[in-house]
Amino acid sequence: MRSLPVTEPVLLILLSLAEQPRHGYSILKDVQEMSDGQVTLSTGTLYGALRRLLQDGWIDRFEESRASRGRQAYRLTPAGRRNLQLEVTRLTHLTRLAGLRLARVNPDLVGVNREGEA
Repeated sequence: MRSLPVTEPVLLILLSLAEQPRHGYSILKDVQEMSDGQVTLSTGTLYGALRRLLQDGWIDRFEESRASRGRQAYRLTPAGRRNLQLEVTRLTHLTRLAGLRLARVNPDLVGVNREGEA
């Protein structure tokens, strides 16, 4: 059973599926676009992560319409959406704490106020 925290690739896959169901190639492209080209998932990483997310019940798979020749598509389950929200909340809290600490250590740090917000 997958637990939190999740890896960066898994987080990006979940974020991609939060917007809409997608097939594998669409997930690859969306992750690359979402990360401004900084993250390019290999097909091995993508399909390994999808397999584990399926096993853990965070996503499910379905066959797209006939027009797409039966390609497999993936979508978040309620459990996946709930866990994604928990992870985003955890990361938001963590980055806020980091901002607070950095602002205290270096008050001149550009982009961070004393409340830890950018």
